Amino acid sequence: MRYHSVLQGLVSGWVVLGVLASAPAAEKYQDRFVWIFGWNLSRDTDVPEIEKVLQQASKSGYNGAVVAFGLDALCKKSEDYFRRLQAVQAACKQLQIELIPTTFSIGYGGGILQHNRYLAEGLPVRDALFVAEGKTARHLPDPPVSLRNPGFEEFRGHQAAGWKFFDQPGEVTFIDTQTVRSGKASVRLQNFRPPHGHGRVVQDLQVQPYRCYKLSFWIKTENLRPASAFTVRILARKGEQLYDLLHAQFPVKPTMDWTKMIRTFNSLQFDKLAVYAGVWEGREGRFWLDDFSLEEMGPINVLRRPGTPVVVRSEDGKTTYQEGQDYLPLEDPHYTPFWLDRGGPELRLTPNSRIKPGQRLRVSWYHPHQIYDGQITVCMAEPELEKIFDHEAALLAKYLRPKKAVLSMDEVRMGGTCAACQGKNMAELLGQCVRQQVEALRRHNPGIELYIWSDMLDPHHNARKDYYLVAGDFTGSWRHVPKDLIIAVWGGQARPESLRFFANEGFRTLIACYYDAADLADVRAWQKATEGLPGVRGFMYTTWEKKYDLVPEFGRLLFGPDRKN
Repeated sequence: MRYHSVLQGLVSGWVVLGVLASAPAAEKYQDRFVWIFGWNLSRDTDVPEIEKVLQQASKSGYNGAVVAFGLDALCKKSEDYFRRLQAVQAACKQLQIELIPTTFSIGYGGGILQHNRYLAEGLPVRDALFVAEGKTARHLPDPPVSLRNPGFEEFRGHQAAGWKFFDQPGEVTFIDTQTVRSGKASVRLQNFRPPHGHGRVVQDLQVQPYRCYKLSFWIKTENLRPASAFTVRILARKGEQLYDLLHAQFPVKPTMDWTKMIRTFNSLQFDKLAVYAGVWEGREGRFWLDDFSLEEMGPINVLRRPGTPVVVRSEDGKTTYQEGQDYLPLEDPHYTPFWLDRGGPELRLTPNSRIKPGQRLRVSWYHPHQIYDGQITVCMAEPELEKIFDHEAALLAKYLRPKKAVLSMDEVRMGGTCAACQGKNMAELLGQCVRQQVEALRRHNPGIELYIWSDMLDPHHNARKDYYLVAGDFTGSWRHVPKDLIIAVWGGQARPESLRFFANEGFRTLIACYYDAADLADVRAWQKATEGLPGVRGFMYTTWEKKYDLVPEFGRLLFGPDRKN
């Protein structure tokens, strides 16, 4: 950017683009970044591993390292963390690579939730049944739910009673009476065939709307590949639209003995669902399923913040009881979204409670939901969030004083479901959240240049309606963020339509590509897609699996020949 300043003062941006088109690749792109991901500075060995990547990047023409070190929770870090952070800073300075922090993740709210774990977005449980017994009121399923023939004990041939669908019985799906977890039968799935590689079992569920349910089952595998092809989906239908209420990953290994899997989900507005269990795009091997279970959950992981109120009413709805007067705060002493195989707490009554023994109550609360492998989304509407942004922006300026930073506003897969954000325009709410982040960072670090992941601002990606568990529509979000943000357009395969969209909207872009492929074919496609587009700042080598082998080749392709330092 510095060596463009004189030219930019003399000619228009279009002339600059023409000059840069004929310049060496390294001069054409002012942003030549490498994504440093997979280290959290929790070990001394992190530093030399990061330095090795930085050294190779420096030789290959990169000038920036974008780091994900949990920098939105600096007030929670140890002295050892800051010692390691200073060592990485020193390495960057020596190698003339700019250290660029990422911060303020909402979709993956680990840092924010270290300040207040209850800032997680909440799904509502409405009017669950409790019955008073002495000094407490206990949750009861209403009505009790169960799966039909959960252990596949009733069967005829290779079809189990109660299960409405088996993929190709006797060819892909088999009743197995030799390998079982319990009882006399299990279901075995194998012989997955292209192009879809399906091997699934399906059962319809009758549930209550707005309740939290726990689904568990046992699985055994033998040479299953890819193991990641296994999943479970809880599907609901609204018109022609299908909604998955679970969005979970399961720690399935290619070969493992019987293992229990547990996930929770919220039924939301639906009373009829279907559970699908099996593989999509399976290639080889086989697996067994047995002993399914479904149960309504009590107040596990109750969220406690203004936007997630607990409400206790009489069964007829005529009386609303008061916290502190009639009952003590409904809190889960074992709160963690990652420990699900347990019950919730009882509702404790006060000595002078108006609630009488034997009385039936209707209790409402909110709970978080884990999407995929540990993703917990933050509520963007809770006022406390703005204070955290300001607090952490001040610490970021104190410890790093960065000239650039990246806003981690990607994959916001929940929202619009708690009392704080329900009914809000989700596109406007996302824009408001981004503006709060920008204002906080620039308040404490004037002049900082800010980037943002593209997906939640891209109508060709995630800026849309019907997005995961979001109640609302992100369409138009790009209209509510500052125009001087630089959009980090990311992904594997190139999306020329996304690049053209941001160029037409007047945004500058950074291309965050590669994505752990075996070669740079997709990178070349991204490079071609930028031809003739204004505002392309550069490229970032983006790996999520610590695959840095192609850093030199990526640099030669985009930035020119290797350099000697």
